[in-house]
Amino acid sequence: MPLNWDQVGEGDSESILRPRDIYAAISIPPWPYLRHEQGEVLDKWFERRNQRDVVIKQNTGGGKTAVGLLIAQSTLNEGIGKAVYLTSDKYLTRRVREEAEQLRLTTTDDPAAPEFRANEAILVTNYKKLINGLSQFGVVGGDREITNLGIVVVDDAHAALAITEGQFRLRVPADHEAYDKLLEIFASDLRKYVGDAYAEIKAKDYTALARIPFWAWSDRKDRVLEALVPHRRDDGFLFAWPLLSNVLHLCSATVTSRAVEIHPPCPPIDRIPAFARAQRRVYLTATLADDSLLVTDFDADPALVADPVTPGSAADLGERMILAPVALNPRLGDGAVRKLAREFANGDRDGDGIIDAEPVNVVVLVPSDDAAKAWRHYADRIHHVGDLDAGVKELRDGHVGLVVLVNKYDGVDLPHDACRLLVLDGIPRPMDAADRRSAMVLADSPSRRIRDVQRIEQGMGRGVRDNEDYCAVLLLGANLAAATYDPNYLKLFSPATQAQLRLSRDIAKQITGEGLQAVREALRACLGRQTRWRERSRRALAEVRYANTGLVRPEALAQREAFNLAVTGRAPEAADRIQQSINDVEDDALRGWLREQKAAYVHLTDAPTAQLILRDAVAQNPYVQRPMDGITPSRIKAAAVQARAAAQYLSDTYPDSINLVLGLKGLMEEIVYGDPDRTDEAERAWQKLGLHLGFMSTCPEKRWGKGPDNLWALTASKHAVIELKTGCTTATIAKSDLDQLGGSVRTQTEQDRDVRALPVMLHQSRICDGAVAPPPGMRVVTREKFDLLKEAVVQYAVALADGPGRWGAEQAVATQLAQGKLTAGQFFEVYAESPLTQQQKKR
Repeated sequence: MPLNWDQVGEGDSESILRPRDIYAAISIPPWPYLRHEQGEVLDKWFERRNQRDVVIKQNTGGGKTAVGLLIAQSTLNEGIGKAVYLTSDKYLTRRVREEAEQLRLTTTDDPAAPEFRANEAILVTNYKKLINGLSQFGVVGGDREITNLGIVVVDDAHAALAITEGQFRLRVPADHEAYDKLLEIFASDLRKYVGDAYAEIKAKDYTALARIPFWAWSDRKDRVLEALVPHRRDDGFLFAWPLLSNVLHLCSATVTSRAVEIHPPCPPIDRIPAFARAQRRVYLTATLADDSLLVTDFDADPALVADPVTPGSAADLGERMILAPVALNPRLGDGAVRKLAREFANGDRDGDGIIDAEPVNVVVLVPSDDAAKAWRHYADRIHHVGDLDAGVKELRDGHVGLVVLVNKYDGVDLPHDACRLLVLDGIPRPMDAADRRSAMVLADSPSRRIRDVQRIEQGMGRGVRDNEDYCAVLLLGANLAAATYDPNYLKLFSPATQAQLRLSRDIAKQITGEGLQAVREALRACLGRQTRWRERSRRALAEVRYANTGLVRPEALAQREAFNLAVTGRAPEAADRIQQSINDVEDDALRGWLREQKAAYVHLTDAPTAQLILRDAVAQNPYVQRPMDGITPSRIKAAAVQARAAAQYLSDTYPDSINLVLGLKGLMEEIVYGDPDRTDEAERAWQKLGLHLGFMSTCPEKRWGKGPDNLWALTASKHAVIELKTGCTTATIAKSDLDQLGGSVRTQTEQDRDVRALPVMLHQSRICDGAVAPPPGMRVVTREKFDLLKEAVVQYAVALADGPGRWGAEQAVATQLAQGKLTAGQFFEVYAESPLTQQQKKR
């Protein structure tokens, strides 16, 4: 009789608990053996498996997916309870299930599947499936039965954070009747306390943004409920309302012309008991040098987060050469680099039009469709998240050429020949109103650098998936380059990436100032597998170790603990907890931001004291919420000597010539015409440009609630009143924009009658709409004029960088200001032009 092998040895399978042993028991394993690093972290996790929160850090391509799946299976085998593996999207869910199939592990993507309910299969699904107001796993106060989980594995924890925050936001769109009701409730407060921004919102300005004053939001919470509760079952409310309804009074509300966005200080993750009460929570991450967000967003135990599980060595990463062409030579334009990438995809590595090497797959990561447009002429394919499966398969199957991936910086595996040259052309910018506001308020704070670095490292990891892999990486643009040169950014990268950046900088030093051929030669060393490069690359990683402890910033811990206290009605204790962290923070921008949060908690029990706290907050960070009695606008005075002020600012800001050039180029890259989503960055950059050129410069509207976007003190008797309309896509200047500029001129003249106001607008057109007359003496920085200005500013930086400390020498700066026609007397004559009415245009 033939043996029934299905009945042999099955009874003992659940006794296998160690993840290593589970892998060893696979009849036909996908790999001959686990990597050493995988085995190390699995053994360490097993020893700590009863700790509720465990962070596992491995380099990108270190095999985290297999680690997470084996951990989930171990928990099932131990009988702890149901196992859930979370991914960021449906594409990654499919990829994880494919890998589980290779490991002979049973999975499902259906929370109602009998095998999941019976603890016989791992549920692989995306974050949104678990974390939403109608979660199939149950919500506090909801109708569904709460599902108890044994383990939740959070894959790519860095990607989970942004998604989680988004799930705890209620967005009331402008075409919803509740939007108008909310604006009606707070109209008087918005007019009084956010001034011009409210008028712009009412005028449907796509870029305008204002926070509803926290005291008004708290005091009118009953009217807010009356406006929102009738719609709690509407499509746009269903998934967020059950998560926020009990903390609505603690939330912030941000208004734009597109929506009112309501969000809490921290996600009330306890509303999802399946996650909050899971016996084990494992966070897989490659790029979180700062682990604070695991505490603020997931309410993870800070002591456990600070003690991550890592391999003994961080050398489990393939070879990468990382170069930023603009840092090597500021004259190397992005167009030339795009052409180079196309030629490498063709196999023309010296750029002479003749195929001299094997063609390679070049993958380009861009943050948006607008950014993808610059690659259309060079690309063979442009893929979005919806068509990634087919696109990635095609890359893995053979040579495709140059492929652009739009807004996908994580979760895409492109091993070996699937990607040999990777190009990062920008990183995603905040789009939600709340994120835009925090980016504005904390623009100069080190705390904002963290997410940028995470995105950069995520992106750079797409092309190297194991320690035998190799890939060259090009970073386009000055801002990406600066992130790899600025010491304040560098320390936020993972240890292995830091080592590779240092090695790449050694190469960069030898070809600095050279042309594109030098970049080609360096890339050929990497892609051509030159022995000396491989030796140096292996040596650079050989002794790298992961950090022994995770970083949880004290203010992040305070924010989470304060929120938890406030939720239970202990607002004074919440305010005290925020104050404890303020005492330890040196960054003024962050201190002001924290004081604003403290004031919101204090207001719940002591409104007058909250206003005093808010006045202190504004003194440290002028971009936070202004107090009820407002802030008196301060006058700015022109520097006595423009060149002296510029030299002082440059020397205080830049430690070396490379950062000087990258800093100024980066500023100019932030000012983008025709992109309404980049106006906040443009305003900030233009204000900083003034400081770089020696003008006293400020942002009156954002600082005081009234006045222009920017104000430059050109001389003692003349100030430039500047409105930035870089986001406009119209062929003419609208009447409302001209009226706004005229109003800003009048406001400035009333505040300082001794100074003449020069009206200035940044707009792609100088043609005024209809028969509207522009303000007298108005100048327009058109797109064409801005392009000339950009060249002049970069040349200013390059010239000052040509010699040790020249940027701090008044005479050298004066010479370059005059050479570039960047002086007070020349600037708006050369780099702006007079507006034209429709009648003048016809002549």
